[in-house]
Amino acid sequence: MHASAAARSQDLRDFLADYPARHPEDVTTVHEEIDGEDVAALVLELAARGREDMLVCPGVRGLGGTGLVTNVFASRRRVARLLDARPRELHTAYQAAAARRTTPRVVSEGPVLERVASGPEVDLGRLPLIRHFASDRGPYLTSGVIAVEPPPGVPGRAGNLSYHRAMVHTRDQLATSLHSRGHLWQLLGLAAERGERLPVAMVIGGHPLFLLATSARLDAGTDERDVAGGLFGAPLEVVRTPRYGIRVPASAELVLEGAIDPELRADEGPFGEFSGYSSSRSTHNVLTVETVLGRREPLLLDIAGGNTADHLNLARIPREAEMAQKLSERFPEVARLHYPTSGTHFHAYVALRRSRPGQARQVMLGLLGWDPYLKTVVAVDEDVDVDVTRDTEVLWALATHLQPHRDVFVVDGLPGSPLDPSSTAEGTTSRMALDATRAADFGGVRIDVAARCTRTARRLLDGGGR
Repeated sequence: MHASAAARSQDLRDFLADYPARHPEDVTTVHEEIDGEDVAALVLELAARGREDMLVCPGVRGLGGTGLVTNVFASRRRVARLLDARPRELHTAYQAAAARRTTPRVVSEGPVLERVASGPEVDLGRLPLIRHFASDRGPYLTSGVIAVEPPPGVPGRAGNLSYHRAMVHTRDQLATSLHSRGHLWQLLGLAAERGERLPVAMVIGGHPLFLLATSARLDAGTDERDVAGGLFGAPLEVVRTPRYGIRVPASAELVLEGAIDPELRADEGPFGEFSGYSSSRSTHNVLTVETVLGRREPLLLDIAGGNTADHLNLARIPREAEMAQKLSERFPEVARLHYPTSGTHFHAYVALRRSRPGQARQVMLGLLGWDPYLKTVVAVDEDVDVDVTRDTEVLWALATHLQPHRDVFVVDGLPGSPLDPSSTAEGTTSRMALDATRAADFGGVRIDVAARCTRTARRLLDGGGR
């Protein structure tokens, strides 16, 4: 990875200074004072116009002067730039960097320690957070990363980073949901078996590469903080929180240190989830905050929430990268893999080189088995562009290549996402595979446009013929 200033630094503020300077066309600054709900509306309106700008909003009402940045992950090109790669290299670049795992380096000082409040000084009502959608229960933290250390006396278990939506419940408590039931949920269960609370720290406002590492899909023995070091190309610099010694980024904007009591519950939700629906499905856990660490004037890096590309890309790019590598290693016929925004986390498109009959089914079975979120996979030939924003080529392949009686199969009764509004309350779902590759006896000939004519058209439309 080439060491640009932003890539070397692990500080969000250096990224926010460097990126707009290098790519001003990719950043929109809103100078007018706006409401919190205007932020998500701006993100959705940009998407409706085919734009993916990073948004800088210095004047959001209710934040007490805290600047807000959002839509950072809406653009795959922007995420690829973080890894010094082109968009089509994003999967391989991410996997290569993530594989260079590096143990964090503990330092004694960092900007996150500029201000420390504890006990009666803790007041979560002062946190910078906004309501994203009119259907939300209230203002939510959407980019909070919960960090936890390895459990005592359990060999093979590592610490963990994971995302969990959260809203203020009381002066010193957040209501949150662990509905993904991942490693944090398991670690909370181990704490409950010991009759203990689980010490945690919620990081608010980290560098985009730290946030991307948090989305990595790992085994229980690997810590996402090690992956962050791989993405940065250097060990993640961390400080230990004062009460429980939890390792958090030294350059974070805010950190909330405390504990989750396995027995405590609080209402939270509905919240606008990645499905595009407002969801009240929640584990209703409570994080009691005992210490607040932070910069003197913190910034809020917000994730837009809902079924925005900002929200979806942050979670799915590491999943895509892992699945692309697995598929390519097992099935050399795989040319491209793409999870479209239109399918939230539930659809995938895979482009295949022509091979023996039945191979498309084999590839789709592998993908549906490896990724528990997927409900629908579409296989197409390699000349079909699976990356286009509006799914047009994949839908064309479905329309012209697929015969439903022959090319579709469904598997029922499988575990899926509890946030899928069509699943059972336990998250059980069915999965479907659609083979839209051309059959061996397919006789159609795709229309062709001469390359020279395409070049002429582009020159004329780009202003060369005026």
